[in-house]
Amino acid sequence: MLSSKVATLQDNTAHGDDSYLSRDLGDNAFLDVVMDGVTGHGGQEASRTLKEALAEATITSIQDVEGVLQGVNKEFYQIGGGRFLLTTVSAALFTDGKLEVIGAGDSPIFVVGPDSYQQLAGRIGGFLHVGVARAVGAGPELNGLARSEMEGQPGSRLVLATDGISDNILIEDLADLVRQAASPEEAATNINQTIEQYLEEGRMPERLGRRFRHDDRTAIFRFFDP
Repeated sequence: MLSSKVATLQDNTAHGDDSYLSRDLGDNAFLDVVMDGVTGHGGQEASRTLKEALAEATITSIQDVEGVLQGVNKEFYQIGGGRFLLTTVSAALFTDGKLEVIGAGDSPIFVVGPDSYQQLAGRIGGFLHVGVARAVGAGPELNGLARSEMEGQPGSRLVLATDGISDNILIEDLADLVRQAASPEEAATNINQTIEQYLEEGRMPERLGRRFRHDDRTAIFRFFDP
């Protein structure tokens, strides 16, 4: 039976709009979720409400996760009309040795292996309106959900992040730091220190446009045992 260890990272001082959930479902099953509320559009309330709904729901399958997302989306749209109560969501469910991912918006999910990484959801870079258009609460139906699944691999490392992280560090560098870390806690510390160093020095890698993006930073790092 494949087991794992998990650590989280959050700096919510920029806007206070990020939320996360790391839920132990028993029997080595888990649900990891990051949510990035859309600033100026009730994002803080949206991300926290969705987190609470996923924390309280009975989750045994990815269909249960989608059911929660669809129900919360309907509620948000009825109240906010697609302009208020908006949040991204990226969720990873691991049950019976299988990893299933579902997401709306631009918060990426990666699986990092010994010499490569695979992106399962979200996006890197791009325009804000793309993330908003696909956010929970943006439309009467939650369409175009990102979906992916794969067998859990011993030694692989799962990363869920909001764009306050993924827009401020090259993904290749993020993957290297995760790969080199002895524990998920070390990965969280090293990545946060790298981003803080960029901020302190006032520089960014050229491929990231050399401009630091001041945003909330949230991530979940889960290492599967070898």
